[in-house]
Amino acid sequence: MAKDKSAPGPRIVFAVYKPHDGGDAALRKLMAEHVPTLRRLQLVTNRAPIHVRSTNGAYVEVFEWISDEAAERAHDHPEVARIWEAMGKVADTKELASLPEAANQFSHYEPIAL
Repeated sequence: MAKDKSAPGPRIVFAVYKPHDGGDAALRKLMAEHVPTLRRLQLVTNRAPIHVRSTNGAYVEVFEWISDEAAERAHDHPEVARIWEAMGKVADTKELASLPEAANQFSHYEPIAL
């Protein structure tokens, strides 16, 4: 049975970032501080994030919000806003469906270390 979106509890998110030309290094630096900041602010769980790169150059960041409410609180926090605004200057957010691998039954990505 599918979990109701408003139900309490952890939520996994797949965030897709496509760097602008020349923005790859800056994006990776911001990604390296993103989840640690969310964790320090007690918005995400201690589950280790996963970072991968698509063949089209986009990055996928997989992490776990403590709850939908925590994800909403992130939108109002100045430290998170600083990171998200900086990310918006060097990358676009995309849908999973925009990745070439998403068309495959089993999507394979390049693992990356930040």
